Amino acid sequence: MTKFDKSKLPSRYVTEGPARAPHRSYYYAMGMTEEEIHQPLVGVATCWNEAAPCNIALARQAQAVKGGVKEAHGTPREFTTITVTDGIAMGHEGMRSSLASREAIADTVELTMRGHCYDALVGLAGCDKSLPGMMMAMVRLNVPSVFIYGGSILPGKAPQVDEIPEDFRTRDLTVQDMFEAVGRHQNKELSDKALEMLERVACPSAGACGGQFTANTMACVSEAIGLALMNSSGMPAPYESRDQYGEASGHAVMNLLDRNIRARDVVTPESLENAARVVACTGGSTNAGLHLPAIAHEAGIEFYLEDVCDIFRDTPYFVDLKPGGQFVAKDLFDAGGIPVVMKELRKAGLIHEDCVTASGNSIGEELDRIDREADGRVIHPIETPITKTGGVVGLKGNLAPEGAIVKVAGIAAENQVFTGPARVFECEEDAFAAVKAREYEEGEVIVIRNEGPAGGPGMREMLATTAALSGQGMGKKVALITDGRFSGATRGFCVGHVGPEAAHGGAIALLRNGDSVTIDAIKGELSVDLSGDELERRKADWPGARETTYSSGALWKYAQLVGATYKGAVTHPGAKAERHVYMDI
Repeated sequence: MTKFDKSKLPSRYVTEGPARAPHRSYYYAMGMTEEEIHQPLVGVATCWNEAAPCNIALARQAQAVKGGVKEAHGTPREFTTITVTDGIAMGHEGMRSSLASREAIADTVELTMRGHCYDALVGLAGCDKSLPGMMMAMVRLNVPSVFIYGGSILPGKAPQVDEIPEDFRTRDLTVQDMFEAVGRHQNKELSDKALEMLERVACPSAGACGGQFTANTMACVSEAIGLALMNSSGMPAPYESRDQYGEASGHAVMNLLDRNIRARDVVTPESLENAARVVACTGGSTNAGLHLPAIAHEAGIEFYLEDVCDIFRDTPYFVDLKPGGQFVAKDLFDAGGIPVVMKELRKAGLIHEDCVTASGNSIGEELDRIDREADGRVIHPIETPITKTGGVVGLKGNLAPEGAIVKVAGIAAENQVFTGPARVFECEEDAFAAVKAREYEEGEVIVIRNEGPAGGPGMREMLATTAALSGQGMGKKVALITDGRFSGATRGFCVGHVGPEAAHGGAIALLRNGDSVTIDAIKGELSVDLSGDELERRKADWPGARETTYSSGALWKYAQLVGATYKGAVTHPGAKAERHVYMDI
C-alpha cells in the first residue's frame, strides 16, 4: 500500500494493473522495490552539465531533493536536460543558441514527463535561460511543481598588486568585470598580465553569475512567483547547507501532490505582478521582460512586456545590486534575501498576499514568519529607496510601436534622456569591431539590428559590445538600441527588445546613419525624428529581411516558429489553445 491513491495520477499508466507488467519489469531492472513502483513518480529534472560553473553543482543538489521525495513517500526519477550558458556563448555565434535553448528546455522536460507519466516535478536550474525554461515546463504541464535554483557563485577578489588597477582591487568581482576588463585592455589601460590575473580569480566557485544578472533575477522571480520555497534562491552554490533546501523541496512537492496544488494554481496574474515587482525593486535583468510573458503564456495568461513595464514604472528601486549598484547575490542572502525584500514591498501595499506558494502557504503567511528587517545597506527601507521608480523601464514610440526596455538602475535621472545621431550596424559583430576600433563618436546612438528572435536568429545578447563601451569609458557618452537583448550584466544606457524587430519590417530596419534618435526613460519614449510619411516611404523601399546562413537545423526551426518579442518570443500557441491538461490524462 502507498500513502497516495494513484487511480487519478498519470503514473497509473505505467505502474498499475496486469497490462503494465512489462513496464514494471523495467523498474525492477533499475533496482526499484514494489513499494517504490506503486508510489507516485516524481520527476527530478536538472540542467547539470560541464559547460559552466552555474550548472556543475546541480547533480549533487538533486540527490538531496530525491532524499526529500523519498522521505515523503514518493519515488524520484532523475533526468537531465540541456543548457546553453550565456557567459560561454557570449560574443560569438554561440549566443544565437541561448534563447532558443529556453524553448528546448521546456520542450524536453515536457516530453520526458509525458513520455514516462510522472506525477509531479522538482526542477533544478542554474543558468539564465534554464530558469524560465524549467518554470515554463512546470506551468505547461500543470503538475504539482517546486523549482530550486542551483545558487550563485561566490564573489571574486583581485590580487592586491600594483599591476591591477585600484578599482578592481577594491570591489567584489563578477564575470561582468571580466567583460569590462577586455574593454580596458583594448584601451591600453590594462596589461596582458593584469588581465590574466583577473581571469583566474573573478569566478572562484561553482554557481551562477553573482550580480543581479538574468540568473539571479529569475531566481528571485521563482520565489516571488511562488514556484520556489521562500529564501531557497539566495544561498551560494558551494554552501552544502543548500542541501536542506533541496530536501525541503522534495518534501514540499509531495505536499502539493497530496493537496492537488498545481503550477497554475501558483502562477496567476497576481503572482506574475509580484514577480515583476521584485525584478523592479532589485534592478533586475531586462530579460525578465521576455521571460515573465513566456511563463504567463504557458498558463494562458496575457501578461506582456507593457504589463511588466507598467509595474516597473511605479515600483521603488531599493536593493543595491550589481550591475547598477554595489553588491552581489551573497550579500543579498546575508541581508535576509528575497523574503526581506518582499516584506518591504508589502509595507507599501505592493504585494498580493493571497497567492499560494510552493509550501502550500500563501505569500502573506510566509512573510508573517520573517522577522528580519531591511539592513539599510544592501536592502534599503522602501520609505527611503535608491530611486522612486523601478530599475527597469518600458519604452514606446514610432521606433518601437510594440515596445522596448531599458535598465536604468544606477543611471542618474539627468542621464536618462539621450538624443543623438544613429550609427547603424547590421549585426553585433560589425558593431563590436567598430567599438574595438573606436570607429564611433561620443553622443551617437549605436543601432544594432537584425538580432531579433527571428532575424538573428536567436535574439543574441550584446554584453561584449556594451562591456567594451564601458571599459573604454564611453558607457555614459553613447547610447545603444537593438532588436536583440542585453545581458543582465549590461550597464549603460542600452535599449533592447525593440519591436517589431527588423526581420518583421519594424522601424529599426528603416533607420539610416545620422537619423536623430531620442531615448527618454523618464517619459517612456523611443522615437526617431522622421514623419510617418517618411517611414512609409522607407518601408516601401525596404528590400526585406536580411538572409541568414541558418537555413536548416534547430535555429531555422526556431526562426520559423518564434513570435513577437513583447509576447515573450514563444514558439507555440500556449495554454489558451490546449485541449487537455497533462495532469488529467
